[in-house]
Amino acid sequence: MPSLGQLVLIANRDEYYARPSAPLDWWEDHPGTLGGRDLQAGGSWLAVDVRGRFAAVTNFREGYARTGERSRGELVERFVTSDMEPLAFAGWLKEECAHYAPFNLLFGQVSDLFHFHSRGARLERVTPGIHTLSNATLDTAWPKCVRLADHLRDLRRPPTDDQAFGWLEDTTAVPAHALPNTGVGSALERALAPVFVQHRDYGTCASMLVTVSARGDVAFAERRFGLAARETGRRRFTLRPGQAVPAAR
Repeated sequence: MPSLGQLVLIANRDEYYARPSAPLDWWEDHPGTLGGRDLQAGGSWLAVDVRGRFAAVTNFREGYARTGERSRGELVERFVTSDMEPLAFAGWLKEECAHYAPFNLLFGQVSDLFHFHSRGARLERVTPGIHTLSNATLDTAWPKCVRLADHLRDLRRPPTDDQAFGWLEDTTAVPAHALPNTGVGSALERALAPVFVQHRDYGTCASMLVTVSARGDVAFAERRFGLAARETGRRRFTLRPGQAVPAAR
């Protein structure tokens, strides 16, 4: 989709509401890096920097979740703040991924992304076109992924913040026959299946839109939520690779 620029990414972050996190902002300890921060274990779920380095992580859902020796959010921070080339980082991931609970990692330059799936340590380059990623692997056709991909399919220009956030706030229930079967039981599968998740003490805590223009300018918008899906704030930043850290607006 060349008319849309280099990249359009829409995403929800689902997490326990009680887990502390910092909103989208520039990182004081890594000037030029932009993203949210996990204040419990460190790291991030999605970040980009002024050099055009990008990373985002999701977990892999399979029955009872197991914990890892290290936080998966560390992977995002490690890549985005390093100078390691993507293929060299992929080699490091293959050696180290057993120390983390199962995960998917999107990483690379905003113009050339890779997907790493820790189950089997599989690496693939993300090809041009529409791709989806939830808690299975790249392009698994879960209902939430299909719904969001359909929104993007006929676009001729990047979505506005309000447009993308509206898609990401979709709480449409998924019929039983279409639910994934990840081993967590039908009740939890139903609760986690919508695009926007609301489930007791766990749910969608942030919605994000990242767009990268043909010349490499990055716009990053975030909408945050608390208990009962109450919006708690919005932030939007723009950056041009290589420039000084710009101000929020």
